Amino acid sequence: MFHVPGDNDSSLGDFSDELNSFTTSLSPSVTNYPTENGRRYHAFRPGVYILPNDEAELERLDIAHFMVKKALGDKLYLAPIPQNVKSILDVGTGTGIWAIEMGEIYPGAEVLGNDLSPVQPSWVPPNVKFEVDDVESPWTYTNPFDFIFSRYLCSSIADWPKLTQSVYDNLKPGGWAEFQDFDLRYYSEDGTYTPEHETSRWLNILLDLSAKNGREPNPGPLLEGWMKDAGFTNVVHRKIKLPIGPWPKDTHQKEVGLFNLVQILDGLEGFSFRLMTHILKWQPEEVEVLCAKVRNELKSKSMHAILDYHVCYGQKPEA
Repeated sequence: MFHVPGDNDSSLGDFSDELNSFTTSLSPSVTNYPTENGRRYHAFRPGVYILPNDEAELERLDIAHFMVKKALGDKLYLAPIPQNVKSILDVGTGTGIWAIEMGEIYPGAEVLGNDLSPVQPSWVPPNVKFEVDDVESPWTYTNPFDFIFSRYLCSSIADWPKLTQSVYDNLKPGGWAEFQDFDLRYYSEDGTYTPEHETSRWLNILLDLSAKNGREPNPGPLLEGWMKDAGFTNVVHRKIKLPIGPWPKDTHQKEVGLFNLVQILDGLEGFSFRLMTHILKWQPEEVEVLCAKVRNELKSKSMHAILDYHVCYGQKPEA
């Protein structure tokens, strides 16, 4: 069963009962790693990626996958790739769940996923493979791809224009690329999320630290410009609102909000530990206290926070 930190907290008018029911209905998905503050991190190029790679984080990533898939109308991607697509690259594949599902949908295609951590399952479709690689290193693929996909790389990339250019350069003429990523700045449309909230303080600290760490925390709104600068044509940009919590009246948005709330609650300490202890030199206990305050606010029915998810796809010209 998925674990929601603090799901036994009792405060008047929060989402605890709804969260317990929702997470109980979910089932978990499927070297030498360093550990800090009880969390496990990647060993290849250590420190490049700030989030853990332990089982709790892998579960969170899979929940985020289901959330985004639901938000996109049960679609894995939006680019108009052809049914006879032959080669697909998943940049920063994480748990590998997107690559595996694509391999099942397109059995005639070769699907490759790369990541800093070899945490993907070993039992996969025969047309799916994974490799350990740093996507910011020079790309050495000998054959170009029909479709290159990337998502959830916020706070992870030092040079986005370089990465976007690498994607462009490794596509076949006429091939498609799609980037999906967050704008992590929370907001509300009814004034219920304010700068006075501990959640606002926590988030501002994280965004500032990520910028100081040299990695853009809000790449979503910038994807379209980077793709056009790299040479992509037929670029399409969509922004999807992701509620945080099941407060929307719309049934679909309520479910998306539940998925989002669960993945954020499960990720609070993982998002925070490395940046706050390494750069701010906070003690782990200080991080935990702030995260506890944020957890209580996020579960409150009184705060209707939203964040935006951006999908941008484009085509490499035929000639």
